[in-house]
Amino acid sequence: MTRSIQPVPSTPGAEPTDRRRFIAGPGALLGGPANVIMQLSLAPVGRGVVESTVASGRFDLRPQKRGRTTLTYLAVAMLGTEEERVAYREATDTSHRQVRSQPGAEVRYNAFDPKLQLWVAGCIYLGTADSFRLLYGEQTEEFSDALYRESARFGTTLQMPAELWPADRAAFTAYWESMLPQLSIDEGVRRYLLDQVVDLGPYSRVQQLLGKHVNRFFTTGYLPQWFRDELGLDWGPRRQRAFELIMRGLGFVIQRLPEPWPQYPLDKHLADMRRRIAAGKPLV
Repeated sequence: MTRSIQPVPSTPGAEPTDRRRFIAGPGALLGGPANVIMQLSLAPVGRGVVESTVASGRFDLRPQKRGRTTLTYLAVAMLGTEEERVAYREATDTSHRQVRSQPGAEVRYNAFDPKLQLWVAGCIYLGTADSFRLLYGEQTEEFSDALYRESARFGTTLQMPAELWPADRAAFTAYWESMLPQLSIDEGVRRYLLDQVVDLGPYSRVQQLLGKHVNRFFTTGYLPQWFRDELGLDWGPRRQRAFELIMRGLGFVIQRLPEPWPQYPLDKHLADMRRRIAAGKPLV
């Protein structure tokens, strides 16, 4: 049974109250690590993260801060005002200016590269669409098209020009398939993803004991098979069935929660950003 979501006539200028229909906060939490793996599987993105000299923004050094920054970015992109997106883009630019490869580097990258931002935005869109399918079942074509159009904000909230976003879902599928042969995970990125992202390396021993196996289960469940194979993550039909049942059970509960709980914790991070703007505090 599909979730009883009424499609909305959506455009890139849709009101935030409409875009709330495209947000599943628990999906962002559970699927986030898998999405990071997909993003970093494009070598320039992977090397840019692993080699970053911006210590305050590194997940392996400041996991809570990195998590807050990422969730705030997602919330601002989909639920914020145009003025808030401009403010957050400017704050992010400060960190991104320092993320670029050194002369002579084997893998060249620049965090301002709009094509790399397109890849990151595309991964986030796919993760969002997967979350809706796993939590609530298949959606209508109209809803899926509206979600896709709104997801361009994941790129345009940074420096990706709107015209770079593929025109429709069919064009996006063609783009995605053209990118798959370009993916590669070198040993340094692989170790970073397994140790830090999958096994919660930056967290305390107690937090790892409590959350590592749960995180590995949901992360592996969200990943397409190619990424599982690349990282050596074990999976099979029984785990897939268990994963789908758990996700559908979560969706059953979430869709019965009153607003704004289905968007938690994204709504919390958006409110925190607004308090920071009012107080003149740094946003990232």
